[in-house]
Amino acid sequence: MMKKRSISASKASLVLFLCQVISALDVPLDSKLLEELSQPPTITQQSPKDYIVDPRENIVIQCEAKGKPPPSFSWTRNGTHFDIDKDAQVTMKPNSGTLVINIMNGGKAEVYEGVYQCTARNERGAAISNNIVIRSSRSPLWTKEKLEPNHVQEGDSLVLHCRPPVGLPPPIIFWMDNAFQRLPQSERVSQGLNGDLYFSNVQPEDTREDYICYARFNHTQTIQQKQPISVKVFSMDSLNDTIAANLSDTDIYAKPVTEKQPILLTPTGSTSTKVELRGNVLLLECIAAGLPTPVIRWIKEGGELPANRTFFENFKKTLKIIDVSEADSGNYKCVARNILGSVHHVISVTVKAAPYWITAPRNLVLSPGEDGTLICRANGNPKPNISWLANGVPIAIAPEDPSRKVDGDTIIFSHVQERSSAVYQCNASNEYGYLLANAFVNVLAEPPRILTPANKLYQVIADSPALLDCAYFGSPKPEVEWFKGVKGSILRGNEYIFHDNGTLEIPVAQKDSTGTYTCVARNELGKIQNEVQLEVKDPTMIIKQPEYKVIQRYGQVSFECIIKHDSTLLPTVMWLKDNDELPDDERFLVGKDNLTIMNVTDKDDGTYTCIVNTTLDSVSASAVLTVVAAPPTPAIIYARPNPPFDLELTGQLERSVELSWIPGDENNSPITNFVIEYEDGLHEPGVWHYQTEVPGTQTTVQLKLSPYVNYSFRVIAVNEIGRSQPSEPSEQYLTKSANPDENPSNVQGIGSEPDNLVITWESLKGFQSNGPGLQYKVSWRQKDVDDEWTSVIVANVSKYIVSGTPTFVPYEIKVQALNDLGYAPEPSEVIGHSGEDLPMVAPGNVQVHVINSTLAKVHWDPVPLKTVRGHLQGYKVYYWKVQNLSRRSRRHVEKKILTFRGNKTFGMLPGLEPYSSYKLNVRVVNGKGEGPASPDKVFKTPEGVPSSPSFLKITNPTLDSLTLEWGSPTHPNGVLTSYILKFQPINNTHELGPLVEIRIPANESSLILKNLNYSTRYKFYFNAQTSVGSGSQITEEAVTIMDEAGILRPAVGAGKAMASRQVDIATQGWFIGLMCAVALLILILLIVCFIRRNKGGKYPVKEKEDAHADPEIQPMKEDDGTFGEYSDAEDHKPLKKGSRTPSDRTVKKEDSDDSLVDYGEGVNGQFNEDGSFIGQYSGKKEKEPAEGNESSEAPSPVNAMNSFV
Repeated sequence: MMKKRSISASKASLVLFLCQVISALDVPLDSKLLEELSQPPTITQQSPKDYIVDPRENIVIQCEAKGKPPPSFSWTRNGTHFDIDKDAQVTMKPNSGTLVINIMNGGKAEVYEGVYQCTARNERGAAISNNIVIRSSRSPLWTKEKLEPNHVQEGDSLVLHCRPPVGLPPPIIFWMDNAFQRLPQSERVSQGLNGDLYFSNVQPEDTREDYICYARFNHTQTIQQKQPISVKVFSMDSLNDTIAANLSDTDIYAKPVTEKQPILLTPTGSTSTKVELRGNVLLLECIAAGLPTPVIRWIKEGGELPANRTFFENFKKTLKIIDVSEADSGNYKCVARNILGSVHHVISVTVKAAPYWITAPRNLVLSPGEDGTLICRANGNPKPNISWLANGVPIAIAPEDPSRKVDGDTIIFSHVQERSSAVYQCNASNEYGYLLANAFVNVLAEPPRILTPANKLYQVIADSPALLDCAYFGSPKPEVEWFKGVKGSILRGNEYIFHDNGTLEIPVAQKDSTGTYTCVARNELGKIQNEVQLEVKDPTMIIKQPEYKVIQRYGQVSFECIIKHDSTLLPTVMWLKDNDELPDDERFLVGKDNLTIMNVTDKDDGTYTCIVNTTLDSVSASAVLTVVAAPPTPAIIYARPNPPFDLELTGQLERSVELSWIPGDENNSPITNFVIEYEDGLHEPGVWHYQTEVPGTQTTVQLKLSPYVNYSFRVIAVNEIGRSQPSEPSEQYLTKSANPDENPSNVQGIGSEPDNLVITWESLKGFQSNGPGLQYKVSWRQKDVDDEWTSVIVANVSKYIVSGTPTFVPYEIKVQALNDLGYAPEPSEVIGHSGEDLPMVAPGNVQVHVINSTLAKVHWDPVPLKTVRGHLQGYKVYYWKVQNLSRRSRRHVEKKILTFRGNKTFGMLPGLEPYSSYKLNVRVVNGKGEGPASPDKVFKTPEGVPSSPSFLKITNPTLDSLTLEWGSPTHPNGVLTSYILKFQPINNTHELGPLVEIRIPANESSLILKNLNYSTRYKFYFNAQTSVGSGSQITEEAVTIMDEAGILRPAVGAGKAMASRQVDIATQGWFIGLMCAVALLILILLIVCFIRRNKGGKYPVKEKEDAHADPEIQPMKEDDGTFGEYSDAEDHKPLKKGSRTPSDRTVKKEDSDDSLVDYGEGVNGQFNEDGSFIGQYSGKKEKEPAEGNESSEAPSPVNAMNSFV
């Protein structure tokens, strides 16, 4: 490979184009820049090579491409130009090359079968699609045949042949019975790969007349059925009974069922061969007959079955090996065995391979005069033939280009010019298939441009790194220089690091680093510069840290946290308890520079941390609070120990040192252990790290050290009360440099774009570098491809982007640390994946099963994993209401989305509206996004019950009629069949009268009710009906008006409506006077009777009553002195105690707000079976017998008086 093909090539390849470009620089390109640069066409989307279409739907052949200027499109069909303008059924989408062939308006899919190829062309070249073979799916009918019944003896084998019709694609075969139930399968009875049903031995229960083979054609969503096959199994017992009934005892009986050795039903013979393609699924089958049922076992001669790729199906009769490779070739033996013996069959498997990429050609962007190469390497079995095309034309007959030279699978470009721009196609083919890849050569001449905004401000904290960006672009690749100040000298030296992408790094920025920095980019076509500003801020510090406190219960404690910060930064202070938020308690008071806890409890014990944040840095400090009980009497004071002192280092070696110290006062609590910490003054000055800890009885320790670290140590003593303050640091000890001991951790490879691989890792800490010049060797290669490792060495980064990768393929990745002294040990390899792209195909065979009027279940077939082009995350179902079938009107479409995680192939759609038409489609989702939608599936929900009528209004009350008006239900949920009106009167004692029901046609919206009782309250119940049932009801109450004349008028044609009306005279003056006189007479009569009874004499009137024997006037009962009952000869209505109603028959206003709940509050109130209310508002009351139509009115004083007349 030529040197100018590499990343550092001759002022090398340009930084360009999002997806297809081999980048010379890793800079942030913006969309505005990309829009300005010319680019040859690139095919971005196309239909699959073998495209089977549904003959009932329009044919859509996809071809999308991008380029600058936008490309134009043309098509060939069967190798000749396809003029779409001459075919009215064929259209091309605007700004696209996608063809739409209109089949649904009279076209025939068979007419358009053939081989199609798309060409996308602009002034810089032409890209071509794969050859897309269009074939129409077919689901032919079963050929009619006369099927003879199968008569078989128990224990024999049997094969029921399916022989499905040849379809495109081949159908899915399954066996069912007349009830559409799948036939049970087992080790004895199973379906073969060819669809036949095999019985290793038949049993009497196999007798049936409905063995039916079905063929399902998924593309056309049709199922074809074979004629039922009859099987009759003759058992030995039934056969002997038949023989005994027809023959003499001397005749021979049928032999009992005998056991049989295994024989193979399929495949036949002792050997067979099979050829399978690399990457496909290998299926081998052995089905045997025998009694008992044979058991199948599989082995590979001279080897083992591949682990993790081998599966056994169909009760181990089928061997399945997924993703086969050439290594899977060989002899596979199946052995069928039962207790009588065994039989075997050897299948010789040869794995061939369609072409597959080793190195696919990648787009090449060059400057005039540069060199480059296009490499196209593929493998296969047999070895594929490599051929090149230029702009869709075989390169042998393409226009000559003096800068181009073809050398087998490589095209070498030397000293290219702008006219050398073109799109090259590499075709790798053998007898099992072909690969076609487009790769363009784009020659650009562009002056330098700086993409970083002018005068961009960078702010950093002193003593930390500063990174100043200078993202640039140019062709040839510009050279970048940095200056400080507008007229300053060029920056050089070890205090600066210059990155390849133009970034200037100041490893340790100081206050004097503040200022203006100028970036200059130049190439042979021009020069440009840009200024950025750097401000270095003072670090934030806690100058008064919180201190350890021991406080008695119910006391008060305060922690200080006084800070110092840069005057231009605004700090925020936050307190934590045990690394969590402070309790929501008013006892905790947060001040400007302190935290105070009032009335301390045992729960307040813990570690309190003060955290100070600015926009640039963060610092924290912690202290422990120990809560102790208040001693009843003065006691020994326990406290944390004093810090150790006199630290001394001895026995210094390259990787170890001995540290000794003298313990401080333990303050009445024994020291339990010592904690040793270290500081790396070379890499992290001021930061202390945990090293180790030793028991409290030990005052020396041997410490393990790392190379290239400037160590200082300190010791902390610990007792039951807490930790001491740290000791004074020991003297410093700088260890020698060495190779790194370890490699970066958490190495990952995840693509951010479809054509790249982003390799990330966790950088080594400063002390882990083991020496100066820490760098990383990043290596990668495509997995399962015979390819060499590609490596690059980087520094001061934890990410590297590999561009131009195939979409979502696995890569082997490793990252190795090195420094000026050498490499770390060989790192372990990890597996990553290049970037995902949107899924290619939509889920197929979408089916909807409507469960009820508001719920449906949707099924779909999973998409092939190869078409997902990423990590499968799940499926999304989009569904929306198209039309309300009852209103026949469309409305604004509001799509709903349900997501089903993983490889789920069904889901429930809740919350549907009844009697509506819906559409849905399904899309597969990966990490990149959603794939294409499946064809819209239409389904309808059945009718449901309607909602309540929108309103019920009662108007125009008269003496005997009311007018009802109503509105149709807001949600009819179907076709309304009628309205149901029920009503009943309510008397003044809240009794409910008989319930009357009227059915009203659905097209009515008002009704006049006649022949009602005057001055009577009615309660109405109103609801709508569909064919499914009645909806919820709406209720109203209304009153007919009072007869102003106050006279009794007979009811006219009461019919089904109401009972006769009576004049209410309870309010007449003469009636009130009469009632008072009657009451007075009764009182006098009672007094006279009482006196007579006490005197023992008879009441003289009694004799006259006995003499006259007036049937209407009954005597007083002598036994109890009470009156007998008086009755009206006309209506025989008894006068009951408590039966009076108010004299005013009108309903009071406050009574109009009563409801059925009020009527049910009486002790004895209850409902009849028909729902009507019986009883009274309070107390018992007998129901009066009805005359004609029943009336719910209570007896009035008029009725009471009738009993005395």
